[in-house]
Amino acid sequence: MSAVAVSSPLEGLHGIFSTTTAGGRMPLTTSPRTRATSTAACNSTPSSPLPLTQGESIHKPRDNSPLPRSLGRSGPKFPYSPKSNIAQSRQSPKHLELGVSDWTLTGTGPCPSTASTKKFSAWSRGGKTARHRTSRSDDSRTSYWKPSTDGLPESCKRNDLCTRYNRPLKQASAQSAGFRRQIPTAPERVLDAPGLVDDYYLNLLDWGSSNQVAIGLGRNVYVWSADSGSVSCLLETPADTYVSSVKWSGDGAYVGVGLGSGEVQIWDVEEGTKLRSMHGHETRVGVMGWNKHILSTGAGSGLVLNHDVQVAQHKVAELGSHTSEVCGLEWRSDGAQLATGSDDNLLCIWDARLLKVPKFTKRNHRAAVKALSWCPWELKLLASGGGTNDGHVHFWNTMTGALVNSIDTGSQITSLKFSNHYRELVSSGGFGDNSLSIWSYPTLVRDIQIPTHGSRILHSCLSPDGKTLVTAAADESLKFWRLFDRKAGWHTGIPTARREGWV
Repeated sequence: MSAVAVSSPLEGLHGIFSTTTAGGRMPLTTSPRTRATSTAACNSTPSSPLPLTQGESIHKPRDNSPLPRSLGRSGPKFPYSPKSNIAQSRQSPKHLELGVSDWTLTGTGPCPSTASTKKFSAWSRGGKTARHRTSRSDDSRTSYWKPSTDGLPESCKRNDLCTRYNRPLKQASAQSAGFRRQIPTAPERVLDAPGLVDDYYLNLLDWGSSNQVAIGLGRNVYVWSADSGSVSCLLETPADTYVSSVKWSGDGAYVGVGLGSGEVQIWDVEEGTKLRSMHGHETRVGVMGWNKHILSTGAGSGLVLNHDVQVAQHKVAELGSHTSEVCGLEWRSDGAQLATGSDDNLLCIWDARLLKVPKFTKRNHRAAVKALSWCPWELKLLASGGGTNDGHVHFWNTMTGALVNSIDTGSQITSLKFSNHYRELVSSGGFGDNSLSIWSYPTLVRDIQIPTHGSRILHSCLSPDGKTLVTAAADESLKFWRLFDRKAGWHTGIPTARREGWV
């Protein structure tokens, strides 16, 4: 029996994976106001056309020539567009009212007066004026005029406007999480997971309250200690079956193991011994969830069973609402409700006191419902995510059954996790997007998207302290991401009293 291979950093949690990100921004290009003149005056090369002098003509390309031989001056394509007041080529006098335009763009200082004006001669080509003529009521002559900028405040001067226009954009506000805290975009640790089954419907990864990670790899279950970094093989199944799901008990002492044969086993991790086996499913057990001493199991037949692990006759409830494989199952933290999702595209919400029929059955998803997460700061809020043909995250009020909100992620959703420290939700992408996305709630703005694995993410779990997310992907690797690190003085927006005991 070979132990799982471990690829970890030399020392600590950072290792060879750089946490430096490409945070620089490309500066804006030259302002459209100065581009026409500065290009000709400062950036001319032997191959660039020289400025036209009066009387010169522009050589027109032949009809069969795909490109002009040189670029000539031309008026703006949309002379009356909102940006025409900052263009340099062949503007109308109205467009050259720099005082008014500058004040409008900067929004600082008093509105300039247009009373002070001066006349200037029109620039023409071929005897035809390039500007529209304007006529003033107190003068019968045709003239061109613009307001003077002599008396304007410094904030309205043209050079100041160019500086303002070309400066880098401000960083996103704290409402969208490029915000004030730094989120590493590189994993702090990577572990090899050879033999991880690439199956969307299985749940082979879990992080227990004892700070140990259990993962099913083929016929084996391995346990990795986040405290010591040690790895041990907990069990190996017979040759005729395989591990299809794992789930830690609430106290972190026991792990439930679902098998491809339909058998469910309970293991004491510290002792390394099997406590009992439970039967009742005829197909593989792909998902499990604990509610104190009740272990709920979902199978490929669509059947969900509740097992009381403390009594000999363990089967205490049978939930038969689904018609296809159950791949999502989550108990609410207080044990009052149970959510189940299936390959029949249904989301069922169950009242723990009445398990004969679902309290609500939701048909909004258009693909299998695997990803489920209960909100830690609002117990009645449930998030559900759909598969490849759906890609939506729906948010539900489980007291009324109302659809609260939705997100279209554009890819298969393999897992959802609400943060215990921030009002955020992290989703993992399957087919179409192998990345993690962090969404603010309730704004549903995508704060950051992090490329993760070379293939689709299959599973994700939060650490007991709620700071680190581990992902397992079809590239047979585990990666640990420090997404929700809390710093002193940082206001999370989640009341401490509501959060205690849920991490």
